[in-house]
Amino acid sequence: MLLEGKTALITGAGSGIGKAIAEVFAREGARLVLNDLSPAGAEVAQRLGGAFVQADLSQKEAVRGLAQKALALGPIDILVNNAGLQRIHPVEEFPEETWEQMLQVMLTAPFQLIKYLLPTMKQRRWGRILNIASLHGLVASPYKSAYIAAKHGLLGLTKTVALEAADYGVTCNAICPAYVRTPLVESQIADQARTLGIPEGEVVEKVMLAPAAIKRLIEPQEVAEYALFLASEKAGAITGSAQVMDLGWTAR
Repeated sequence: MLLEGKTALITGAGSGIGKAIAEVFAREGARLVLNDLSPAGAEVAQRLGGAFVQADLSQKEAVRGLAQKALALGPIDILVNNAGLQRIHPVEEFPEETWEQMLQVMLTAPFQLIKYLLPTMKQRRWGRILNIASLHGLVASPYKSAYIAAKHGLLGLTKTVALEAADYGVTCNAICPAYVRTPLVESQIADQARTLGIPEGEVVEKVMLAPAAIKRLIEPQEVAEYALFLASEKAGAITGSAQVMDLGWTAR
């Protein structure tokens, strides 16, 4: 098994990509510490034999507490920063408190967790940090200024940590998928339809998949299998990268 003897902390593990990564990592022998705002994360942890730490990553002290509780269970070998949220507004209408919340969850919280967990990885001279970014860490779309700012920043953080940690056997990479079939994406359909003034049935075809060469949503399992590779010994030569899973979006 590829992750036998390793312990992974995964945020946003109650559904979608985080849940799929937890399932794949458990299959490959990892010990799991799962985080989510929702109690659904506890159900996933119980089913997979892992520990659950409920924490609201929009609160800085809660992130610190998550790191402390995770480390109290033992050293963390693999950190997966996956938790996220999405709100759609024109930039001039974007609520400032929502902007701040989104950047805290998707950029500041990953920074905090890396800050708190990296020292132990360095001491043990092995570690894997995976930041679940987005195709929108590379390109922009209208009405998503906070999300796109956070994901662009996450790629910069990924590269910087990769350079700082390389001498200690620690890699740091980002995965940048296009639209994945998750509750987060499903919740965007109504928002996009309302903002753009089109029927919900047209959002996937005319907005989400219009720039893509492969006309389908990505399944969470596909992202999870990619994360498994990056978390394994096999990916020891890969660091500071933005691994693109974009259905051919950026090939044009």
